[in-house]
Amino acid sequence: MTTTLWAVSDLHAAVKLNGPKIAEIQPADPSDWLIVAGDVAERFELIVEVMKNLAERFDTVIWVPGNHELFCRSADRYRGREKYAMLVQAMRSIGVITPEDRYPVFGGVTVAPLFTLYDYSFRSREFTVDEALQAAHEKSVVMTDEFAIAPFVDIRGWCWDRLAYTTKRLSRISGPTILVNHWPLVQEPVQQMKWAEIALWCGTRHTRTWPKRYDAQAVVYGHLHMPGVTTVDDVDHIEVSLGYPREWQHYPPGRPFPYPVMEVEQ
Repeated sequence: MTTTLWAVSDLHAAVKLNGPKIAEIQPADPSDWLIVAGDVAERFELIVEVMKNLAERFDTVIWVPGNHELFCRSADRYRGREKYAMLVQAMRSIGVITPEDRYPVFGGVTVAPLFTLYDYSFRSREFTVDEALQAAHEKSVVMTDEFAIAPFVDIRGWCWDRLAYTTKRLSRISGPTILVNHWPLVQEPVQQMKWAEIALWCGTRHTRTWPKRYDAQAVVYGHLHMPGVTTVDDVDHIEVSLGYPREWQHYPPGRPFPYPVMEVEQ
């Protein structure tokens, strides 16, 4: 018998057609673990409901936030950093592991849930941040983050706080890791996207060395809605998103979902 560490992301549970796909996320064995790498939903109650259902199916569930979890409106009770703090509290109440908790160990490998955000540094070096954002606006290629996150928090400042906090924690790990983040840790997958401007909202250059520095056996992420494996410096970076129906309905048959990241013998 084997125990499997599975991974998914970008479930976008408010989309009706995604419901049956989420229902298909089931363990092959009661001992299986599940990684959920962000973008479960936007509405607080729905995020918790979906994660509670998944936590009831799997032995251990690990969650990291995506940008959609952080989306807010001015009328919302919790916004910005406070919404994240409340989500962490809610996840803990249903037994789900968050980036603020002790990193769990699966088969001798430390699984590290991360929350890094982005700092607009995935851009052409010839542009400043303001120039790159202006260029994106002029092409009408702007992510909703600019209207649903940026008004409520200093995104770059929060990103840099998270980087400092996370490097301190990762430096204490000895042995191999699996790094889990919503945003990619390297730029190579982002460079395959149709719209180059979208890269602004896709990560930070400051995580580039993490996979090698922290002995990653794999990196699990989402956000791009481009499921697949990109190998960088001999480390597999695995994009595990479901995405929207207009996307997953055209994926080739046989695509693993959820994705089996690692297996161990019981």
